[in-house]
Amino acid sequence: MPDKPHYDDLETRPPEAREAALFAALRAQIAHAKAKAPYFRELLAEIDPDSVTDRAALAALPVTRKSELVDIQAPGHTLGGLTAVRDGALKRIYQSPGPTYDPEGFGDDWWRTARGLYAAGLRRGDVLHNSFSYHLTPAGAMLEAGAHALGCAVVPAGVGNTELQVRAIEHIRPTAYCGTPSFLKIMLEKAAELEADLSSLARASVAGEPFLPDQRAAFEAAGIEGFNMYASADIGLIAYESPAREGLILDEGLILEIVTPGTGDPVPDGQVGEVVLTMPFNKEYPLIRFATGDMSAVMTGASPCGRTNTRIKGWMGRADQTTKVKGMFVHPRQIADIAARHPEILRARMVVERRDGADAMTLMCECAGPADGLAAAVEETIQAVCKLKGGVDMVAPGTLPNDGKVIDDRRNGD
Repeated sequence: MPDKPHYDDLETRPPEAREAALFAALRAQIAHAKAKAPYFRELLAEIDPDSVTDRAALAALPVTRKSELVDIQAPGHTLGGLTAVRDGALKRIYQSPGPTYDPEGFGDDWWRTARGLYAAGLRRGDVLHNSFSYHLTPAGAMLEAGAHALGCAVVPAGVGNTELQVRAIEHIRPTAYCGTPSFLKIMLEKAAELEADLSSLARASVAGEPFLPDQRAAFEAAGIEGFNMYASADIGLIAYESPAREGLILDEGLILEIVTPGTGDPVPDGQVGEVVLTMPFNKEYPLIRFATGDMSAVMTGASPCGRTNTRIKGWMGRADQTTKVKGMFVHPRQIADIAARHPEILRARMVVERRDGADAMTLMCECAGPADGLAAAVEETIQAVCKLKGGVDMVAPGTLPNDGKVIDDRRNGD
């Protein structure tokens, strides 16, 4: 039987069919979350699930921020009422830095990573060397579950012990690797030093950090095809690279929004912003409008590989640009608030610098039309919103870089 190019038919369905299925599931998920998860019962108390029929309605729902989980998950109530089952009904509970806590429910491939591994070329009968951590954090278990769903054996290597792992690969002869790209590069260098044979490795699925060009080139020189995967402990698989190698393709179980950092306001396709995700099918952990703190952007068009889901540019940095100016915190949401009070402003960015030994703020504003008197009005709004004085510089549309920055702190830690 010929090898299938796609994991299942969901990957090639018409986008409108995918959208309809996701939003039908979302309405049921909102009702479920309100009934079973105390946090969402309170957060969505005024929301009628049947009213959430499209993305505009979704964008009106409140955001839950990853940065807030430490406070939501207070000691003695580790999952903060976000789960829709009792803690004792979960398969595992993990701890991530913060600390924050992540649940795992029962069921095969609960984290949905099989899809990303399949796109990277793993098939039944492959042996996967798994160098993600198995201790407290879920990465090792996440990828292992996906590999098992594909019918692959797994070497549960975990992190560290470079020479021991090199010898294990040499002796067991796995066909694939998963872990961080930097650790695989370290192992290839150690293998060269030890004159160890790692030639059994034909492919790698890497995540947890940026996949740099020099790492990809090193893998290719060793005969390893490397594929990027974007996942998190809260969400599981988010997006994955396919053989087309044009961006990362969104997982079929998610609704993606890219929003202005610090807000819940969606940005146009192609503009960099914060990744906000909704999981309409995960009954144990019904995250709705979960702001990851990661930055990315939507790519237009469909992938040449035949998959029709949304593509993103991958991880492009962190969204939390909060900074302190003259002893006062300035937040991205405040910049969005200032811009929202002046419809003439198309985009805005607060630049923070040191001038004559003191902090200084200047709001760069893209403005399409005449701006007579606008700068003075915006200065008054800055004072009202931030409780700090700031200058205003009007610039032409398209002047500000498309990098997602709302606050550009140029003080270099001074």
